[in-house]
Amino acid sequence: MNAKNHAPPDQLQEEMENLLARINAMEVTSKDEFQTSTTRVLRELVQGQIHSLNEFSHLKKAIDMVTLEVFKVSQAVNQKAAD
Repeated sequence: MNAKNHAPPDQLQEEMENLLARINAMEVTSKDEFQTSTTRVLRELVQGQIHSLNEFSHLKKAIDMVTLEVFKVSQAVNQKAAD
C-alpha cells in the first residue's frame, strides 16, 4: 500500500489480520527468546492498530449520528421561526 493513498477501512482491517497471522507464525517458529519477544511486541502493535481502526469506525458513526441530530434540530428551529 502506498503511503499517499488511503485504503478503505475494510482493506486495512484485512491487512492487519493477515499481518497478525504472519506474526503468530513467526512466534511459533522462533528459535530463541529474542525472536519470541520481538514477535510479541509486533503482535501488540498490530493489535493496537486493529483496535484503533475499530475505534475510528465507532467515532465516525457517532459523528454521523450527531450531525443528523443537529440537522433535525436546525430544521425544527427554522420551522418554528417560519411559523
